[in-house]
Order: sequence, then C-alpha cells, then structure tokens
Amino acid sequence: MEPLRRLRRSEASEYIRNTWGLSYKANTLAKLATIGGGPPYELFGRWPVYREAELDKWVEDRLSDLKTSTSDKKRGTFAQAND
Repeated sequence: MEPLRRLRRSEASEYIRNTWGLSYKANTLAKLATIGGGPPYELFGRWPVYREAELDKWVEDRLSDLKTSTSDKKRGTFAQAND
C-alpha cells in the first residue's frame, strides 16, 4: 500500500490550483486554519500538512451544483424542478 501524500500549505495551494483550477493562496489556507472553514490538516511537528484526498473533498463540498440561472440559489434546484 502506497503511503498517503501530505502537502505543505504552499504545495496544497498549488495542488488546488493545478487540480481544480481554483485559486486559494497559502495565506488564505493559513487564515482558514485559524478561523475555521478550511480543509482538514495534520501537524508534522509544528508544520501543517494536508492530504490530497481531504483537499479534493473540501473543494467538492464547496462547489455548488451546476446553475442555469442566477435565480437558482439552492443545491439541486435545477434537478428538482425537472423531476
């Protein structure tokens, strides 16, 4: 079994940008670690490290469903309207 890859904050920021095309700077991830709402992380000594799978889950959880109108406010609004 391959060990989990853990990324430092700057690497996590780059991973999000390269994998998802979204910009989250390392400083933003640091602030979110302080105030809450950021991706889960572990500490290696005093350094925060992020697992790729947790970063993926965090980004996916923050993305909304596809929208066809600015009036589509809730998740799943389009799918429910067409059921």
